[in-house]
Amino acid sequence: MTDPSGNSTPEATEAGTPTPGASESGSTKPGGPKPGGPKPGGPKPGGPKPGGSATPGPRGAVKPHPVSSHVASVTAAVAPPSDPSKFGRVDEDGTAWVTTAEGDRQIGSWQAGDAAEGLAHFGRRYDDLSTEIALLEARLTAGSGDAKKTKTAAEALAASLPTAAVIGDIDSLAARLALVIEHSETAAVAARQEKEQERTAHTARKEELAAEAEQIGSDSTQWKHAGDRLREILDEWKTIRGVDRKVDDALWKRYSKARENFNRRRGAHFADLDRERGAAKTRKEELVTQAEALSSSTDWGPTAAAFRDLLVDWKAAGRAPRDADDTLWKNFKAAQDVFFAARNSAANERDAEFESNAVAKEALLAKYASIDASADLDAARAALRDLQEKWDAQGKVPRDKMGDLEGRLRAIEKSVRDAVDAQWRRTDPEALARAAQFRERVAQFEEQAAKATASGKDKDAKRALDQAQQWREWAEAAEGAVGEL
Repeated sequence: MTDPSGNSTPEATEAGTPTPGASESGSTKPGGPKPGGPKPGGPKPGGPKPGGSATPGPRGAVKPHPVSSHVASVTAAVAPPSDPSKFGRVDEDGTAWVTTAEGDRQIGSWQAGDAAEGLAHFGRRYDDLSTEIALLEARLTAGSGDAKKTKTAAEALAASLPTAAVIGDIDSLAARLALVIEHSETAAVAARQEKEQERTAHTARKEELAAEAEQIGSDSTQWKHAGDRLREILDEWKTIRGVDRKVDDALWKRYSKARENFNRRRGAHFADLDRERGAAKTRKEELVTQAEALSSSTDWGPTAAAFRDLLVDWKAAGRAPRDADDTLWKNFKAAQDVFFAARNSAANERDAEFESNAVAKEALLAKYASIDASADLDAARAALRDLQEKWDAQGKVPRDKMGDLEGRLRAIEKSVRDAVDAQWRRTDPEALARAAQFRERVAQFEEQAAKATASGKDKDAKRALDQAQQWREWAEAAEGAVGEL
């Protein structure tokens, strides 16, 4: 018998070591069973076993077996049992024969049982060989494994068929192996092309990643995002394989250099930032000291302006280290709050005083609203002076009431001032003398007109009368100004 690999066991021998009684021509002993005839109780020849494969073609015909038609998976690669009685026999003396397109061939000798058991044994060896080929077909169909290795294995099996100690359709196995060898070559070419395409695609992707890393390394200042992206590129880089070693090394050097450039620029940036923040910390400490010195000032206006200037300087100083910056700002704002709280308190006291002053001035206006300059000018003038003195002594009032109060005071002042002006105009000696002169000029022109009329000079008379009328109007205006009020 043999094990699944085809090695001989003590119960059976292969062709080339015939047992006694076996003829080299392949004939059986006289009186022996017919070729292929089983002993009673052995497997019945003639048809395939349940679940077996279809009956092979006529003996000697080589039927092609497309690779994809045999197996689609490793599970399907286990071929159903064949019917060895259709392709060989075991004689009564144990000599085993297989029939191929080239005729009968002795394959060995069976001594471990009757002929039927020997036929079944060599049939199982055929099934094992068929299954091994089916595995190669399945591997090729699925595209798994190395096509070159598949071809080598198929060629080895094809070379072993002429001496294989199996009973079955060896011609169909040869045809199947020929297809495997043929398709292995095609698959090897396709695999090489696919590998080359994959290498090209992977190389192109690493080119893209290297170029992106170089751009980040030379330009980017988004340090957190750019650093994360460089790590993502590295993670993806590690998953890309199959690139030519020299090309891969060159691309890796580009990526590595870009990352070093980025890290160097980032380190320099943060070193500069640390220096700037150190300078900002020193400057803000100075500003805190100045603010604390100003916090107790009561010179409200200038000090408030000084605090505004300090705040401008604070913003211009930049950021100090986070912890220090927060503490310094709290100290600066605390000093600022002390000053402005004191100023607000003083302003509240001042506002209360101004409200009180406004009430007092309202009372003054009510008290002196009865001043009547037309009744007694001197008394009105005295009352106005008293009002003005008390008004000034009362102090400031709220801004929103100032206009109304001052306007009402100005109205009282104007009424007295108008009365004084009217009184002066009525007693002005110069105005009276001017009016008398105008009357004299009127009399002179009237006298000239009378003389011209007497002399028959009507035009001269008319001109003199016109001038007299003009001077009369001026005289009346002067007399009216003096006589007003």
